[in-house]
Parts: sequence; structure tokens; C-alpha cells
Amino acid sequence: MVDTISFGVLKWHHITNPTVEDMDFLKNNFQFHPLDIEDCYSFVQRPKIDEYDDYYFLVLHFPLLDTRSNLIRTEETKIFWGHDFLITVGNSHYVVQDLFNLTKMNPEEMEEDEHIGGTSDGILYHVLNRMLKETFLLVERLGTQLDAINRDLFSRKSEATIEHISVFRKNIIQLNTMFKPQIKLFNQFENGDIKGYVEDMEDYWGNILDFYQKMWDMVDDYGELVEGLSRTFDSLQANRTNEIMRVLTIISTIVLPLTFFTGLYGMNVGLPFANQSWAFWGLIGVCVFTIVFLLFFFKRKRWM
Repeated sequence: MVDTISFGVLKWHHITNPTVEDMDFLKNNFQFHPLDIEDCYSFVQRPKIDEYDDYYFLVLHFPLLDTRSNLIRTEETKIFWGHDFLITVGNSHYVVQDLFNLTKMNPEEMEEDEHIGGTSDGILYHVLNRMLKETFLLVERLGTQLDAINRDLFSRKSEATIEHISVFRKNIIQLNTMFKPQIKLFNQFENGDIKGYVEDMEDYWGNILDFYQKMWDMVDDYGELVEGLSRTFDSLQANRTNEIMRVLTIISTIVLPLTFFTGLYGMNVGLPFANQSWAFWGLIGVCVFTIVFLLFFFKRKRWM
């Protein structure tokens, strides 16, 4: 369904879950390239911006956290940007839908800025800025998760810690895959390669780029930190395993001669002192002496 907000001659069309009828609306009312219309039906793998004589076509990716799996998935927003229109299409990021609904209830807020108010550049700026703010909240939430991993690093909950580290690393990889190609895209705005339809927009686009660069740096730092925590955790686990193996080795070494003595005197053959009344207690004494001697020897060698 096509929903529309009018700011005089400027219109903002929003299409969620596009149907054939919605695409026919775009074909009949705008001279968009057929490949751009086709992209609205599919999930485009990389962010991009296509420049035409009378409009731009943008495909942007932003993250959304799945609360059930705690994994980040990519949401795609497609935008047709012209002089007197802005069209957001597809299974758009929920922030776009929320911003559209709020703007529809109070369209005057979108026109408050004297420089960009009531322009398609201004609407695009507000859409991007709102999406970046929501993304920033998600990145901050990852920082909180990283602090929790750091606190649990020395706990005995090894399986839970491994799972949290693995999920966090996967989310960082997903964000890196998402952010990296869009840095170049936003650079085109700030450098003036994308002119837009309002003069002196460089400061606004520069603000978007700075905000995005800040999040990129945070994600990069989180990636380095989680790698360090992962290596630390692996070292701790290896050390714990070595401690366990050391204790088990000491026990096995102590039990080995005791097993030999008891096995030897358990055979049905004639052995020295086997028929003496003190043979049993003598054997027990030898075993106790062996245990004490080995413990003293291990302690002296600082093996325990």
C-alpha cells in the first residue's frame, strides 16, 4: 500500500511490503529505470546509490537485533530521491515506518529547519539521522554485552561464556560487513559527489558521515576487544585443562605402584611373607609409605 505525506508540492511516499499494484504506481507516475523497479522486489546484497538525470536511487543497509536469537540481521531500505519527492520502498527498516507515522501526525516538525525544511534533501537527512540514532543505540547495547562478557570471563560458566563470545563475534562480523561499504557511500555525500537538490548540504551530510564513522570506530574497537577476550578465555580454559590433567596425572602416578603391589600379592602363587600373620598390615604399610614418599617427592619438585 502506498501511503503519502504532502508538504506542498513535495511528497513523501512510503511503501511497505510492495505489491504488484504498488510497483505499477511507481511505473505509471514516475520515470524510474526498470532495473531500479526490479531491485524493489529483491534483496540487494550491497548498498549502492545510482545517479540519474532527475533522481537518485539508494539502497541502504541497517542492523536490527533479533531479540529471540540475540543475533543481528540486515534490514534494507530502498529510497527514490528526487527534487519534489522521496519514496521509501520495501520491507523497510522499522525506524522508517515509525518516522513516517510520526511525520504524518505532525508534518510541521519536518519543516522547522529554515534551510532544509520542506525539501526532499531535508526528509532524506531526517530519515538517515533517525536510522543512525537507532543503530547507535544497538551498538551501545553491544558494548554493554561486551562488558558482561568481560565480567563473566573468570567465572566457571564456560559454555555460556563461549556462546556469548561466539554470538558477539558473529554480530561484529555482520556489522562490519554492513558498515564498510556504506562508509564510501556516505563519503560521496560529504565530498559533494552527490549534489542533491539543496545547496550547502555538506555540513548536514558531514554530520551523517561523522556519526557513521563514530559507530564504525566503536564496532572496530569492540572487534579488537572481543578478540582479546577470546584469546584470554582460551588461555584460561587451557590453563584449567592443564591443572586438571596435572592433578589426574599425580593421582595416576600414586595409584600405579599401589596397583602393582595389590596385584602382585593377589596372585595365587607362593610369595615371600605371604603366609605371615603380619603380611596384610605390612603391605598396607608399604602402600602408605609409597603414598607419603611420592607426595613429598612431588612437593619437593614443585609439581603440586
